[in-house]
Amino acid sequence: PVPVSSGKTNRYRLNRGGDRAANSALHIIAIGRLRTDAKTKEYVARRVAEGHTKMEAIRCLKRYISREVYTLLRNQNRRINSIPITA
Repeated sequence: PVPVSSGKTNRYRLNRGGDRAANSALHIIAIGRLRTDAKTKEYVARRVAEGHTKMEAIRCLKRYISREVYTLLRNQNRRINSIPITA
């Protein structure tokens, strides 16, 4: 991250690289959950209360969702690999 602070505001320029399709999918999931899920609304409200902007709170939400998805995929992979293959 490249610092782009001004005055008392501490900000960093974000890296726009990475898997854009994955980022787009996470964004669609985050916005959909933000519209319908009460738990997600509370999460974003808590982040905004901590001083994040709404976009920063959504970025935090996208990280939260990616951790959830990774855990689900990892557990599913373990379950599939633990099934014995019999002939």
